[in-house]
Amino acid sequence: MSVKTTVSVIKADVGSFCGHHIVHPKQMEVARECLEKAKKEGLINSYYVTHCGDDLQLIMTHNRGESDPKIHELAWNTFIEVNERVSKELKLYAAGQDLLAEAFSGNVRGMGPGVAELEFEERRSDPIVVFMADKTEPGAWNLPLFRIFADPFNTAGLVIDPSLHEGFVFEVLDVMEGVSVKLKCPEEMYDLLALLGTPGRYVISKVWRHDGLPAAAASVSRLSLIAGRYVGKDDPVCIVRAQHGLPALGEILEAFAFPHSVAGWMRGSHHGPMMPVSIKDAKCTRFDGPPRVVALGFQVTNGKLVGLYGDEPADLFDDPAFDKARAMANEIADYLRRHGPFMPHRLGPDEMEYTTLPQVLAKLKDRFEKAT
Repeated sequence: MSVKTTVSVIKADVGSFCGHHIVHPKQMEVARECLEKAKKEGLINSYYVTHCGDDLQLIMTHNRGESDPKIHELAWNTFIEVNERVSKELKLYAAGQDLLAEAFSGNVRGMGPGVAELEFEERRSDPIVVFMADKTEPGAWNLPLFRIFADPFNTAGLVIDPSLHEGFVFEVLDVMEGVSVKLKCPEEMYDLLALLGTPGRYVISKVWRHDGLPAAAASVSRLSLIAGRYVGKDDPVCIVRAQHGLPALGEILEAFAFPHSVAGWMRGSHHGPMMPVSIKDAKCTRFDGPPRVVALGFQVTNGKLVGLYGDEPADLFDDPAFDKARAMANEIADYLRRHGPFMPHRLGPDEMEYTTLPQVLAKLKDRFEKAT
């Protein structure tokens, strides 16, 4: 039996430069030092450190499987080291924001950082895409993942490729109740859509091909539900495998050609378009946004990440083909911003319960009188 490879993407906001803007280069430098040491010690096979907006991203491969305590401890200790040596030293904004626990307890899930992990046996060629988003929540992946793996108008292979024709299985997590359900498409497509249309509660966590081949994994942590209050948006990550019996790279990226509306943006309290951008443009400015998504392409070869030049991946949205999506995102941003504090720009009341708004409303509570 061949050894399985695990790709782990673990991210955290441990402080950012000039507001909720961008990771400081020294933060990434310290993170690389930590992961290089782990690689030399044999804990991980390869790594890549990057950012999306103000979130530090650790992309690692190893053979220890998903939810491995040592891998998660490595990520936690790396974030702590970056926070202590750089974020606090430089007085970066919101230093240690996503480090919600006092000490590591075996798994970073539920402790603040976001995690997406996928274990698989390598095919003869195994391209993967790592998606990273800023200023939004895990439900932001619902629409594009549905389109990639269940929408024949997006993914031609669902119709014309026999290996995709039988469809995919989606695991959907109810983040409010902590329970999940698996639904198969196309048979249960309408049931799936009934859940996915409420992205603040139901989020896709895993996708498998009909025969059980692992296809995608997404982070599902909701920071506000962990902390019980607003401490920053979740800024999710996602891993998608491509080609050879799975959707083609172009089919995967096509799902992001439409900048769909997601929750997050300023103070985690507004809807905005998710704009596909290159790494160089993954820095949120206008109204702390609009929300961004980055796509990095790697080959996974013999348990290691292979890039284009050394370990540098393909920056997949660095392409004029997505200029129209970016222009559309700017138009949508203009339209929504003109609503100011009104819905649908501002989130609905259920979502606003986890922001700082209740503190403002509390002072009015005793002034309400029975209407006559």
